[in-house]
Amino acid sequence: MLAEQQPVPAAAIDRAQLARMTLGNRSLEREVLELFDRQAGLLLARMYHGEPAVIASLAHTLKGSASSVGAIRVMAAAAAVENAGESAERKAALDRLAAAIEEACAAIAGLLREF
Repeated sequence: MLAEQQPVPAAAIDRAQLARMTLGNRSLEREVLELFDRQAGLLLARMYHGEPAVIASLAHTLKGSASSVGAIRVMAAAAAVENAGESAERKAALDRLAAAIEEACAAIAGLLREF
């Protein structure tokens, strides 16, 4: 009997999206990835300690940044935080965002080694 095959997860960073946003400029790709890597953790930390309106605003900013590097899961998670209602829902959405950021930053570290 053959072992069940597990689905292959989508890449944490959509390289085609990154190339479109940077017009294929590898130097700019590196710069954008480094900026996102620094910014994502800072914004997340501020979200965990912010008021709901501030959290939504920071999540919106992060969603845009994630779009520029092709971090699709971070975009989706940031959108969920931006639209979260009550405190428990917001906390759960922030935790999912933290996991997506961790995954994206690990992928970015690998990509930066390629430059």
